[in-house]
Amino acid sequence: MSSNKKATLTLWILGALLAGLVFGIVGHAVFPETISQVLIKWLFKPVGDMFLRAITMLVVPIVFISLVHGSATIGDPKKLGRVGLRVMAIYLVTTAVAVSMALFIAEVIIRPGTGITLPTDAAFAPKEAPFIMDVFVDMIPKNPFQAMVDGNMLQVICFALLLGVALAHLGKKGEPMMKLAEIGNDVMMRVVEIVIWLAVPGVFALIAKVMLEQGLDVLLPLLAYVLTLSGTLLLQLFLIYPALLYSLTRLSPVQFFKNHIPVMTVAFSTSSSNATLPVSIEVAERRQGVSKGIASFALPLGATINMDGTAIMQGVATAFIAQVYGIDLTFQQLVTVVVTAALASIGTAGVPGVGLITLSMVLMSVNLPVEGIALIIGVDRLLDMLRTTVNVTGDAATAVVISKMENELDVETFHAENVEEED
Repeated sequence: MSSNKKATLTLWILGALLAGLVFGIVGHAVFPETISQVLIKWLFKPVGDMFLRAITMLVVPIVFISLVHGSATIGDPKKLGRVGLRVMAIYLVTTAVAVSMALFIAEVIIRPGTGITLPTDAAFAPKEAPFIMDVFVDMIPKNPFQAMVDGNMLQVICFALLLGVALAHLGKKGEPMMKLAEIGNDVMMRVVEIVIWLAVPGVFALIAKVMLEQGLDVLLPLLAYVLTLSGTLLLQLFLIYPALLYSLTRLSPVQFFKNHIPVMTVAFSTSSSNATLPVSIEVAERRQGVSKGIASFALPLGATINMDGTAIMQGVATAFIAQVYGIDLTFQQLVTVVVTAALASIGTAGVPGVGLITLSMVLMSVNLPVEGIALIIGVDRLLDMLRTTVNVTGDAATAVVISKMENELDVETFHAENVEEED
């Protein structure tokens, strides 16, 4: 796909996003409830669901094939270990920075919950959060094919990495399988190019549906919380990540975001890191210039364990709920929140709304009432769109940084504007 076509697609997706926002907000204000429900049931929900299904069906095959190909391409166990350690280090550091910044802003500077008493008219029954050691044990699949059917991404990742490393050790004997993995990876990227055009009607339908259902009215009682969380997410997005990118690579953050726009729009509309993953890998390789090996290693891993946006939500929400209940958090509790939020992101499924489950784990770790989640549940779906955008941007920035550190970044592709790509 040429850069001109990519630019056209990006503009179409952005236009669909804005059109969906405007249509949904205006429709929520002027349409009778019956008309809104008809539009949602017969148009927006089916179209949105078809788009989600189309990209979700690609997640497991792309993660498996790309990780086998990526880890086999990296080949050298020392290099694979070095890349893995660098990726994990950046993921953990950015997550710790994210939740620390969230707590500082929400607990020290703004304190959005002070003086607020809100009725908890919606009950929230959290699912039991997994014990952290069970997460590590569960990474090893009993049946890798069942893991693929169930969409258990940590197990799929573990099996794919093991298979890729074993393939690399076979040397010449493994070359036919290496070639097959390479062809499979190229085929999946071409499928993504086809499916991504469904993003135009899909993004419009998903955004219009959410806005028609909720409008902006749901934000008003929690305006201080919404603004605090949104502002902190935007700081992570447009301050922390650009600083990380420029300080470690000297690459232009502006160019990075220009290349990254399709990923952000899909993440914003789907609220799912996993659903965005096929687009993330395609954009990383073909627009950011990230090597196939690193893109197929870092991005699937990040979609599963790197949730900076979710960590920010947990920090702000914990401070907000404590303030509403009149509870002062001690320094030890704040440290506990940082550690728990960082660990809770490991093994968290990259699907809409999962942040509420991990938030219950964080609240329990500092003895705050879990029922306080009912205070914010009404606005969570809208804010989930922005925090997912932060999640996937952190993954992409890390992939670019690691690729540059390994001298595998195609700088010409990163800076390309209107140059035709080879097919």
